Amino acid sequence: MLVPCLLRRPVLTVPLVFVAALLLMEPARSDQEAGTAIPAESRPCVDCHAFEFMQRALQDLKKTAYNLDTRTETLLLQVEKRNLCDCVTANLLN
Repeated sequence: MLVPCLLRRPVLTVPLVFVAALLLMEPARSDQEAGTAIPAESRPCVDCHAFEFMQRALQDLKKTAYNLDTRTETLLLQVEKRNLCDCVTANLLN
């Protein structure tokens, strides 16, 4: 008789303790983030990041355009020089 009485108590006590613990716990809020939180005032906004990215991209494009322009001018000068040299040697042979 004593054994069934002792088995009933834990069966009833354990769920009761879990229910009490769940009721006493503070619910997790959705605005809490894991890890350290950085205040919004010190974080740059998304628009600022996009603006900085676009500025860097524009600078890279300007450098690339300048390099291509310089390379094109160099190649055109080489072609003009070659054509000039071909004309001069053709005139000398005639």
